[in-house]
Amino acid sequence: MQIFVSCPPGVADLTAAELRNCGATQTREFKLGVQAEGSLEVAYRACLWSRTASRVLLPLGTFPAATQDQLYEGVASIDWQQHVNPKGTIAIDFGGSSSGITHTHFGALKTKDAIVDQFRERTGERPSVQLEQPDVRIDVRLDRDRATVSLDFSGDSLHRRAYRARGVAAPLKENLAATVLLRCGWPAIAEEGGDLVDPMCGSGTLPIEAALMALDVAPGLLRSYFGFVGWRGHDRALWGRLIEEARARREAAASKRVTLRGYDTDALAVRAAIENVERAKLRGVVHIERRDLEQLTRQSDAPTGLVVTNPPYGERIGEQERLQALYQTLGAKLREQFEGWKAAVLTGNPPLAKAVGINARRTHTLFNGRIECRLLRFDVTPGDYIGERKPPPDAAELRERPGAQMFANRLRKNIKSMQDWARRENVDCFRIYDADMPEYAFAIDQYGNGEGERWVVVQEYAAPKTIEPKAARQRRNEALAVIPHELAIEPDRLFIRERRQQKEGTQYEKLDNEREYQVVRENPYRFAVNFTDYLDTGLFLDHRLTRRLVGEMAKGKRFLNLFAYTGTATVYAAGGGASSSTTVDMSRTYLDWAKRNLALNNLAGPEHGFVQSDCLAWLKEQRDKSRRWDLMFIDPPTHSRSKRMEQDFDVQRDHVQLLTLAAQLLAPGGAIVFSNNYTRFRLDRDGLAAFDVEDIGRRTLPRDFERNPRIHACYVLRPRASADAIAGVTENSAGPVQLR
Repeated sequence: MQIFVSCPPGVADLTAAELRNCGATQTREFKLGVQAEGSLEVAYRACLWSRTASRVLLPLGTFPAATQDQLYEGVASIDWQQHVNPKGTIAIDFGGSSSGITHTHFGALKTKDAIVDQFRERTGERPSVQLEQPDVRIDVRLDRDRATVSLDFSGDSLHRRAYRARGVAAPLKENLAATVLLRCGWPAIAEEGGDLVDPMCGSGTLPIEAALMALDVAPGLLRSYFGFVGWRGHDRALWGRLIEEARARREAAASKRVTLRGYDTDALAVRAAIENVERAKLRGVVHIERRDLEQLTRQSDAPTGLVVTNPPYGERIGEQERLQALYQTLGAKLREQFEGWKAAVLTGNPPLAKAVGINARRTHTLFNGRIECRLLRFDVTPGDYIGERKPPPDAAELRERPGAQMFANRLRKNIKSMQDWARRENVDCFRIYDADMPEYAFAIDQYGNGEGERWVVVQEYAAPKTIEPKAARQRRNEALAVIPHELAIEPDRLFIRERRQQKEGTQYEKLDNEREYQVVRENPYRFAVNFTDYLDTGLFLDHRLTRRLVGEMAKGKRFLNLFAYTGTATVYAAGGGASSSTTVDMSRTYLDWAKRNLALNNLAGPEHGFVQSDCLAWLKEQRDKSRRWDLMFIDPPTHSRSKRMEQDFDVQRDHVQLLTLAAQLLAPGGAIVFSNNYTRFRLDRDGLAAFDVEDIGRRTLPRDFERNPRIHACYVLRPRASADAIAGVTENSAGPVQLR
């Protein structure tokens, strides 16, 4: 069934990830919510486990509602006896307007009349209206003269966790606090043994939400009321099982060591926070204390942690000078006491954040009620302190240097050429520059979403040892002054990585824990990319044409994607009409990413399966099974080594054995598209004599990578003999296939 989960602006990506963790498929993100496919269990889990959602809605019908009569008829067309007891209670939330319905109260009355009249005609009885905790809450939304009627499974907004005994002025909503913590990477910090401090905690929402995350406590576990408890379709046994599962998870994590502290100068706020901690059953986990900001100390031996707070920004303290001093004190305490930690400030007055005296590494736009806020994230490290290091030359001055001007001229020429080509070809993600000038050894890639948003990733190739480090730094500074200027890109949309010669098995090494994704477009498809956590973004741009070829070959085929990474080839195959697909990778992270990519394109379904396994071991396991595939895409890493693998993998050394194993699973007439990015790769044609081999490396080289024709090797292989014959030849001539 389809569900819609509403959430605050700027949060849909987090909510979608939560829904997928609950088992949802085909998630589609909107500004104020996420649409998904899932079972009743998925909807229940979302109510119980989503930390960022506001409401979980089960749509019952969509119909024209330009007039009051159309609204009445549409509501009356739904069989309400399936959902509401004739003697039960209902409440109606009505939003939006149409050409004939301009008042929400009138729309709610017409909806109520249609429901009540249906019951009177059929049973002689009618449900009554009860605004507080009704048996069934009904949500009606009008948009463009159409109405969508839904059951509200959440009942009350899910931000109400049932632990708030009382609040303070303008308390932070619980789901906004959870969003702040997720954006800051708090779950990963807690997993590493880090602590949390909120020096201006108000009623304690941030430390309480942080404790619920760290201790794996379902945010809905304390609630006694949800909108489905009086619904006639409610599965009490299923709900009871999910509650018991949540309690078991809470008990399993109860002994986990985590320290969370909240301080506030307001005695009433401290009292409220302590009561909230008690109601959340977090005594001994969250420590609340009355303390002035000037008295803030670390009180922790943890090498890492998070200082996060929502200081006043204009309403609780009226004078700008006092607020300025408050932010200055916060910054001073961070630098004195919390060096090496992360910090975050949620503020509705962003200019004040400059007084913190630390450069923000990342910013996010969030809404505290109707107030547009900025979440500013800091690394508390001396290199980011404002005024405590020698300022670099002004960017304009750097751009005037002779070398920088030559680099700018080349970049300008590339931009004009590549952007004209990209517009003609409808390409949104492409490479602009690739070490065209050896002195400026960078790869510059632009990513777009087809809707005007752009991001730029700069990969700096590590300078050879023959280059003076000072000269390398100078060229780097010049390049980083030129690139955003010439590309007209905002600093928070420019991401810089250094690409060194990779050691074996480190090609996907993790660099950070941002866990933030952007959605970009390639041809008709959308893909989630990550610009912060890994050296690679999740979308290999040089394989753009290879993926398109796979999509063209896949119609009606059973498709296998080995070493699948983020599943981009699977998206092309499914979009190209593959009858089914199997996506195999050893990483759960990348498989989840692949599932997300299919869902972004509304391609997820039971015909598309995912397997977490060492690809080589998995191929061996499949030899004695009857399942076969018509088309395979195999794009292995150059080197791979993991404790979960039977043996290490080297693409040059092991590609014959890999392809032979794979060919044994091909259906008659099947083909393998094989590629890799090892620049010195040589295909062993003698070892692959049983195949017809077509080299399509040049054919699959996009224009933006023509300057580097060895960026990848790519072939189409078709067995000359049957899979059984290949297996027999391999077994008889060299014994069972073994990978060294």
